[in-house]
Amino acid sequence: MALRHAVLAALLDGESSGYELAKTFDAGMANFWHALPQQLYLELTKLEKDGLIQGRAVIQETRPTKRLFSVTNAGLAELERFAESSAKPAFIRDDLLIKVRAVDSASAKAVIEQLEERALIAAAKIDIFERYMERQRGDADEQAFLNSGDRIGPYLTCLRGLRYEQETADWCRQTAQILRERCAANADT
Repeated sequence: MALRHAVLAALLDGESSGYELAKTFDAGMANFWHALPQQLYLELTKLEKDGLIQGRAVIQETRPTKRLFSVTNAGLAELERFAESSAKPAFIRDDLLIKVRAVDSASAKAVIEQLEERALIAAAKIDIFERYMERQRGDADEQAFLNSGDRIGPYLTCLRGLRYEQETADWCRQTAQILRERCAANADT
C-alpha cells in the first residue's frame, strides 16, 4: 500500500483540507497507516497533479485561504484497482519487542517501565477508538450499524485498531508482571 491509497481512502469521508486530513490520520487511520503532515501535503500535491483528487480554494476572512480536496472519478478508479490487487501480509516491527527479546541480558527494570508506558499509550488509544466508534454508530448498536450503516469501512478499520491496542495493552501488562516476578525471585536468591 502506498500513502496515496491511504489518502484517497481518507478523502472518501468527504472534502477535507490538509490540516483536517492530518487530524484524520492521527485519529482514524493511525492504527494502520502513519504519515507526518509534511508527507500528507506532499502527497496531496502529487494526487492533484495526477488527477486523482481535485482541490478548491476556500477564502476565509480572518484566516489564510485554505484548500479543500475531494476524490475524482480517476481517484475512485485507482482505489478500485487497489482494492482488487493482492494484499501483502503485515508484519510487526517494534523496537520494544527487541528489548523484551534481549531482556535476559539487559536492564529488566528499564524494559518493565517501557512496557508499562506502552500499556498506558494503548489504553489511551483504546479510549479514542471507542469514542470514535460510538460517534460513527450514533444510536445504533454495533451489529445494527454493521448490518445497515452507510459507511462501515472506517468503523471496521477502527475495530481492528481497537482489538490490536487491547491485545497490546494486555500483552504489555502481562509481560511486565512476569518480568517483575522474575526480578523479585532473583533478588530473593
